Amino acid sequence: MFKFKIVVFFLMISAIGFSQPADTLLVKKPKIDIDTFYRTQFSVFDTLVKKNDTIFIRPITVEPKMVLQDSVLTSFSAGNVHQVVLSTFEVTKRNKNSDLAYFLIPKPEGMVYDRTPRANSQILYDALSPVRSEMSFWKKTNTLGLDINQGTFSNWNAGGFSSISGIVKGDFSRNYERGRTIWVNELKVRYGLNKQENLELRKTDDVLNINSSFGYKTSVKSNWYYSAKVTLNTQMANGYAYPNVEVPISRAFAPAYLFAGIGSEYSKNNFKAYISPLTLKSTLVLDDALANSGAFGLEGGIFDANGNLLQPGKKSRNELGFLFTTEWNKNIMSNVNLKNNLTLYTDYLNNFGNIDIDWQLQLEMKINSLLKATLGGHLIYDDDIKNKRDVDGVQITEGPRVQFKQLLSVGLVYNF
Repeated sequence: MFKFKIVVFFLMISAIGFSQPADTLLVKKPKIDIDTFYRTQFSVFDTLVKKNDTIFIRPITVEPKMVLQDSVLTSFSAGNVHQVVLSTFEVTKRNKNSDLAYFLIPKPEGMVYDRTPRANSQILYDALSPVRSEMSFWKKTNTLGLDINQGTFSNWNAGGFSSISGIVKGDFSRNYERGRTIWVNELKVRYGLNKQENLELRKTDDVLNINSSFGYKTSVKSNWYYSAKVTLNTQMANGYAYPNVEVPISRAFAPAYLFAGIGSEYSKNNFKAYISPLTLKSTLVLDDALANSGAFGLEGGIFDANGNLLQPGKKSRNELGFLFTTEWNKNIMSNVNLKNNLTLYTDYLNNFGNIDIDWQLQLEMKINSLLKATLGGHLIYDDDIKNKRDVDGVQITEGPRVQFKQLLSVGLVYNF
């Protein structure tokens, strides 16, 4: 009964995001669906467009708003008299991007036109602004970084070991936004190594993250998007329970976590929250040895008494559950930025109510255009991930543990 109440609670939260108000654009016109035409064909930089017998005027932008006028010409039985129906639309630009909303201001106004000219100005209907060819609905960002930490000791009475470590980072995004549609694509990679005196080269960081989300909202007045999201998290190199470097405890795409779901996303200013009542989580272990050992919650292989493999282990495990994520990106000072990302997931079918947590908190302090200091922490809890450590040269497996990583670094950053 308790689990049923929790499921109902999650579904009620999800319903909030799906109950968006809808903008209406009610214009009765022959042959032309005005709602479809404005939503699919309209561009800020068009001056005039002719559709069949109707000419749509594109006035200049006035601050965040502009006005469109639409006319419909209807012939009467009398050959020299026509009826013209004028409609006025207010077009609102959301923030500083190209998200447009269309609102019919007054009711369509009818007037009789007797073919007498009222103005002597003329604009070619197919004229386009030259700015149009230079604009794109795509926005891209590329960031490369290198952090280096180094310490050297020679005859130092207080003791110490010389060491050097570095992390290479890359953040790339390709975002499409047009009207009420948004498509966000992100790629994040990090790889770090440490070399300490008298010790082998050790990995300190290894991240490969791909995120793609598609959203659409029915009203510019709403901060909610109908959304579909796909996320892949994995690593690029072997991981070890040091000092044991003979048996890897993880490899590239072993594990890999794939999330795919539909839901609703709330976005306002620097804050985003995504709610998905239906998200598929796939755990992939594309390595025979790790799959056969039953690593990362997968069903392991079957061995005989002599250790011979009789049946290989599963290389994937699927779950269906509830996903909640938040992103908060805030400039707390002119040169200090705080990023807070939280992901919560629970499986409906297996051990419902047990929550997987992925929480990242990062403070970026910009020194100048090329130098940046970063202080961050990363916390993970997943009861399918068992802790492994080396004891007297023997690798032992323990129960799940809270994983925590803290980093303080100063390095170079290049944006292009």
